[in-house]
Amino acid sequence: MPKLGTYFIEGNGKNDALGTGRRKSAVARVRIRAGQGRISINRRELGDFFKTQQQRNAVLAPLKATEKLESVDVLITVMGGGTTGQADACKLGIARALKIYDPESEQKLRDESLLTRDAREVERKKYGLRGARRGTQFSKR
Repeated sequence: MPKLGTYFIEGNGKNDALGTGRRKSAVARVRIRAGQGRISINRRELGDFFKTQQQRNAVLAPLKATEKLESVDVLITVMGGGTTGQADACKLGIARALKIYDPESEQKLRDESLLTRDAREVERKKYGLRGARRGTQFSKR
């Protein structure tokens, strides 16, 4: 079994830019290196991993904003959460890695709000209630 990262993209990892993205309970570890524009998510291609176009566009947004879609290879390991949270975690991780890979692209990423972490989390359930805030139905009789 090959090491993680050698499945689609070869390289020694010396000149890679790393970034971590989080959204809800999803965490994405991103590695960017010079290449031909290949994207590998958990050893699968982008189209195989994310089925909807909206999720694919979210992952590609930082690469399109910096016009590096064809010039870098992206390796992503993502875990936790659902598919939408994972897509947004990948987006933030790619943006942070691109900032390290090419410091001049930071302003473009900031203008598109791609370096901002979405801090919204699920509110915990409270005792005596049916959810975080919803109580039981009131009955007069």
